[in-house]
Amino acid sequence: MLKIWGRRNSINVQKALWTAEICGRAYDSIEVGGAFGGTQEPNYLAMNPNKVVPTLQDGEVTVWESNSIVRYLASRYAIDGFWPGEPAARSRAERWMDWQLSTLNTPMRDLFWGYVRTAPEKRDVAALQEAFTLAGAAMRILDAHLSSNAFVAGETFTMGDVPVGCFTYRWFTLPLDRPDLPHLARWYESLHDKPGYRRHVMVTMT
Repeated sequence: MLKIWGRRNSINVQKALWTAEICGRAYDSIEVGGAFGGTQEPNYLAMNPNKVVPTLQDGEVTVWESNSIVRYLASRYAIDGFWPGEPAARSRAERWMDWQLSTLNTPMRDLFWGYVRTAPEKRDVAALQEAFTLAGAAMRILDAHLSSNAFVAGETFTMGDVPVGCFTYRWFTLPLDRPDLPHLARWYESLHDKPGYRRHVMVTMT
């Protein structure tokens, strides 16, 4: 049975939990990190020297870095095209996974910390506006792409939808004056019925 180490309210842990459910794999969820602590304990450091979550154990295999965990699970336990076997198709999924890290991650992280983890009187309004501008520009790119694609890698739901889909929930849930992005909204609604999305991703942000 899989073991997924990490607190469930971590967006990176949510990627791993959601992917495991998509792949139909049973797992033990061990909450560490944040208020749970444990990431600096010797047994955890032996698995993941970075002191962060998530970490996946699959028998003798240990994987850290959330998008790497998504790739690993998808490639080993692929179902219904979730792991694209053809290299060009797989590259379409992987580029959006990397885009989440390179383009979307920082402004969405700043918005989350500003609105969820910071008291209103202590918020940096200018920094939040800058983060919103950057996140909005990224979401416009995604919306334009989805105008001619059902999912991020084309017409099929793949591992590429997982990292972006986790951050998109926050985009639609944080108190933002969002622009009208109809293709993004359509794709986001389609994720609601995917196995595990409501359970692992659409949760109260803390």
